[in-house]
Amino acid sequence: MAYRDKRPVDELSIEELERILTIRKRELREKQMARMKKTGRVLPTDVPKPSITDLPANAPISEIINQQLEALSGGNGTPTSPTVSSQPPVIKTASPRFDDDERLIQDLAELRQRQQEARDRVWRRFVNTSLLLVEVAAVFGLFVLVFMLFQSVQELESQTAAVQQEANATRSAMIPTLEPTPVLRLKLADVVLPGGHIITESGGVRFKQEEIPSHLLPLVKEEIETPPITRPPKTPETALRISIPRLNLDESIVQGSDWEALKQGVGQVLNGARPGDDTGNVVLAAHNDVYGELFRHLDQMQVGDQFTIQTEQNVYVYKVREILQVEPTDVWVMQNTGVPTATLISCYPYRVNTHRIIVFADRIN
Repeated sequence: MAYRDKRPVDELSIEELERILTIRKRELREKQMARMKKTGRVLPTDVPKPSITDLPANAPISEIINQQLEALSGGNGTPTSPTVSSQPPVIKTASPRFDDDERLIQDLAELRQRQQEARDRVWRRFVNTSLLLVEVAAVFGLFVLVFMLFQSVQELESQTAAVQQEANATRSAMIPTLEPTPVLRLKLADVVLPGGHIITESGGVRFKQEEIPSHLLPLVKEEIETPPITRPPKTPETALRISIPRLNLDESIVQGSDWEALKQGVGQVLNGARPGDDTGNVVLAAHNDVYGELFRHLDQMQVGDQFTIQTEQNVYVYKVREILQVEPTDVWVMQNTGVPTATLISCYPYRVNTHRIIVFADRIN
């Protein structure tokens, strides 16, 4: 028993479709022929064809024609005239043509077209897929190329950095090492002349910070608040005593010009100068209205007056060269002039103390 093929038309091949259509065409033709026979539209095809009796090869042509006429006339020697029918003649063909043939041919053409379209869709799908794979491969290759390029750049930068470091180390080794810059430490004597003070209304005395420039005060404030508690060690050439005949003054000298040193007497500014040096300025300061008023009459000194400074080994004589009144910040008066000198400093005027009186003297012995 044969089973019916249940596959859809799109899955059939061209040969299978043509075979199906041929079978259907034959079935339709047979049905059409059966209807036409019932209606008398088909003539029987079993009428015997007129035959030509065998004649000798040398028979005359007239005899052959007579025989043919007899066959056409039914054997009675009289040709029959054709019957004229009012119906249109029926054309007999070996294979009759039906209206269903065109429809079948059209169906076959549509099926072939659909199969061609299906094949085209498959081909286009294959081409699109192939192109997509090619694009994906190209993008992947591009990413790989960019990654390799990035790695190459990184490697080049690393090598360049290593070379630069090595070259920098070589150049640094060739640069001579400089001595560190000494830290600048500002002293109180570098900012203001010694001896500045204020007598309060209650009779007390304090250091006059107002004389120090405000931008320099933080640099020397520690020295003001914490005076040194130790003094430089004494040497054979340390200044020990000053004698000024015009002022009837004969006092010991304290090393230092800070607040505590001037409380004790005449103080020497610690600038490294000694009376016996060939160059240097021995600077001595004392108060004029507090702590013994040792330099109260310093303004009475005159040019040409002499005074002495004593050490353990010698006594040095100085002669007054010049007397000036200056501002508290005129620290230039304590500079080294290149010759052995001495400078005496005190506040001025008496109990006003807005300026300083300066006595310059040269060593003469």
